[in-house]
Amino acid sequence: MIDVLVAGGGPAGLATAIHAALAGMEAVVIEPRPGPVDKACGEGLMPTGAAALAELGVAAPEGRPFRGIRYVDGRHRVQAEFRDGTGLGVRRTALHAALALRARELGVRVVPGRVDAVRATGERVRARVTTRREPDGPEPYEREPCGPEPCRPEPCRPQPRRPELDAPELDARWLVAADGLHSPIRARLGLDLPSGGPRRYGLRRHYRVAPWTDFVEVHWAPGGEAYVTPVGDDLVGVAVLSSERRPYDEHLARFPGLLARLGGPPATPVRGAGPLRQRVRRRVAGRVLLVGDAAGYVDALTGEGISLALLSARALVGCLRAGRPEEYETAWRRLSWRSRLLTAALVRARRHPSAARMIVPAARRLPAVFGAAVRSLA
Repeated sequence: MIDVLVAGGGPAGLATAIHAALAGMEAVVIEPRPGPVDKACGEGLMPTGAAALAELGVAAPEGRPFRGIRYVDGRHRVQAEFRDGTGLGVRRTALHAALALRARELGVRVVPGRVDAVRATGERVRARVTTRREPDGPEPYEREPCGPEPCRPEPCRPQPRRPELDAPELDARWLVAADGLHSPIRARLGLDLPSGGPRRYGLRRHYRVAPWTDFVEVHWAPGGEAYVTPVGDDLVGVAVLSSERRPYDEHLARFPGLLARLGGPPATPVRGAGPLRQRVRRRVAGRVLLVGDAAGYVDALTGEGISLALLSARALVGCLRAGRPEEYETAWRRLSWRSRLLTAALVRARRHPSAARMIVPAARRLPAVFGAAVRSLA
């Protein structure tokens, strides 16, 4: 019987498997897509996330360090440096490849497939695994009907799936659901809660230009934000966040100063994700535990998704190793409360135009408060 069966081979799932292997547990990862998998992501690791990556023994992926966060709104701007260490801007594919290599070094098996059913049987959990490979297709929301306006340049339509090969059942002491923002396992277990409020989405692509700063920049405009991360010596990632469904270029046109810096044509296609907000009843359901985006998500605005996933993976395995899995819920809340509180406050302010216009000017007038918030998150 497997000790830890991980559904999902992204950063959260691979980090969980690596921690389990380092703790002397057998870990198997189920992932339908061949790696490295790309997806919509701000691609910024806060200093705590970069430290957590090093703790796993992962060889530092190629990327670009950054030393703080800068908010920009027209002529208003404010920035704060991290107190301890630097963050790391890194392509999602490079991060995935580095984690996958470390997992292989530790003997973690990655099985192509998808967990289609889960049931508890006494001291174990049984997972039905459909073994198949799927193409590295678009994110879930890109397969939704787009309405009158396209959400990306090409038409939105379902990606073809390859035929199922077989459907074995695997037994494990624990199942970790790391199957993403719209976790099917979470939904099957009845752990979803209504999200409420406006539905926000993220779109990201890259531009072949030398970074003009060693800060991550968050640009503010009516209706949305642009999150700029240096990920290489000649490459930046630009993610736009908004509750409005419209093509990426229309979003980016709201930031003329940023657009002028980007210069030539984009280097990568658009990737999208959403709705971003996902509320979860709890993160432990018997012998099933949730990690990463599957454990709940507020918004991408503060850029902590990957860092929180890495830290949560460590906490989860620590609880399993101690024989106290029920304590993972408290550990997750303790790790994420600052991020959830600040992100929720910013998103609420975003809903009111008058309050949204004051976010950057207020941060500029109160630099000590802004700096404390950035360092707290980092």
